[in-house]
Amino acid sequence: MTPANPASGANPGPRYVIGVDVGTGSARAGIFDPKGRMRASAKRDISLYQSSGSIVEQSSGEIWNAVCDAVQHALSEAAVSPDLIAGVGFDATCSLVVLGEGGQPLPVGPTEKADRDIIVWMDHRAVQQADRINATNHAVLKFVGGKISPEMETPKLLWLLEHRQRVFEAAWQFFDLTDFLTWRATGDLSRSTCTVTCKWTYLAHEHRWDETYFRTVGLGVLADEAFARIGQSVVDAGTPLGNGLTERAAAELGLHLGTPVAAGVIDAHAGGIGTVGADGEPESCLAYVFGTSSCTMTTTQSPVFVPGVWGPYFSAMVPEVWLNEGGQSVAGAAIDRLVSMHPAAPDAKTRAEHAGQSVPVMLAGLAVQASHDLSDAVLLARGLHVVPEFLGNRAPLADPHARAVIAGLGMEVDLQSLVALYVAGICSIGYGLRQIIETQAAAGAPIERVIVSGGAGRLDLVRQSLADATGKTMLATEAEEPVLLGAAMLGSVAGNLFDDVRSAMVGMSRISKTYVPAGGDIAALHDARFRAFMKLQSVAREIR
Repeated sequence: MTPANPASGANPGPRYVIGVDVGTGSARAGIFDPKGRMRASAKRDISLYQSSGSIVEQSSGEIWNAVCDAVQHALSEAAVSPDLIAGVGFDATCSLVVLGEGGQPLPVGPTEKADRDIIVWMDHRAVQQADRINATNHAVLKFVGGKISPEMETPKLLWLLEHRQRVFEAAWQFFDLTDFLTWRATGDLSRSTCTVTCKWTYLAHEHRWDETYFRTVGLGVLADEAFARIGQSVVDAGTPLGNGLTERAAAELGLHLGTPVAAGVIDAHAGGIGTVGADGEPESCLAYVFGTSSCTMTTTQSPVFVPGVWGPYFSAMVPEVWLNEGGQSVAGAAIDRLVSMHPAAPDAKTRAEHAGQSVPVMLAGLAVQASHDLSDAVLLARGLHVVPEFLGNRAPLADPHARAVIAGLGMEVDLQSLVALYVAGICSIGYGLRQIIETQAAAGAPIERVIVSGGAGRLDLVRQSLADATGKTMLATEAEEPVLLGAAMLGSVAGNLFDDVRSAMVGMSRISKTYVPAGGDIAALHDARFRAFMKLQSVAREIR
């Protein structure tokens, strides 16, 4: 056991906070100082089990072990003593964790393997359940953009009840992954306002679950139990939980008993927290987290109802303001799929490996070399058009049945044609973002700037292409890991380094680069390509 933290009156030296991020493929931990500067980080891969029927599962036990390993290695790399850790914050994907009595994992799929106790966010087994829920037109649905997504938790819970009834009945708790992590760390069953409001239909502005919704959609058993298995205590992100780290968790993480732990957030929302405060005016900015999938977060002082865009959610990201959340079901993953389909993909992979790069990074470099400047790279697309909806449209159409369209392909098999397809793909991500921005503006939630973060959005070419495709200025923050930083900000609030989340956002992040959209012929070209994007998307819906 690691000894307890020093007494509050002690002054052991500079303080640090830990941010933990669990994404789809890895668990990461970062050590940050109160200025938001990252001292060190560590990453551990986690398994993803995919099966037919759109089934995608993970293991909560494996994820917790990966988190512990990442935290220990980050501490070692930073050469920071546990004495100096003021707090810990968690974020994770919005995946469903199912645990039995005593916290034992339960099998959520047909393999009957108990260690596969997580239905991953991208799992689409519950499409039919989502369609049936949407057919009820219940009033709660207006707070998820009018339509619930199969990526959310109540369709998945309904699927479990209908297809895995014994598991559903044996479940002690149903957790969002973030809330599982904070429970595992502290023993506190409190849920985050972020997770249950955004993915479970909790009405944060009224501080309640809507019992009639659960009875209407077929989950009345949860209402009968007074929602004991999905959360009776709901607290805002950054709230310190329990008595901090339990003895067991402290030993596993290599930290002190009682180290403060904050109520967490969904990973995309951590990216929003870690970025939008840098601008100083979060209500005028859209946070765009560009990773495997993408998320858009827009904050408003009053609720704005945007068809096809999730929300409005109260206090789901920034306390006491409303949030609209959109995004693309696949973004970085769509680029990877496009690239892998091309005949030149094996050669590109070999070249990238020899150069010590990923394939997208190499292709972006080749696109820059072949162009006069970053904005001119769009000229390489040469009539190629992509609607990258390989896994449906998250926003603004809320259409899980949508699928990708690629138009303009020829017989070319060389690396140059692969670069062209890559550029067309990046532009298509920008057009999907533009569609969300314009839909929100028409509903009364306009934005002036976009703050971009996420692993797939780090390259200058990508950021400039997004600016040009949307016609909006893109801002990038100093933080190399804004999602980790957002989680760390929550830890800083729980650890009393900042009074609240807003002050932590301002104090720990800064803008580093600005990307202004091109005008003239390039702007006109993107306008034309955006119109083509919309037409192809519409035709795909019609012929389906």
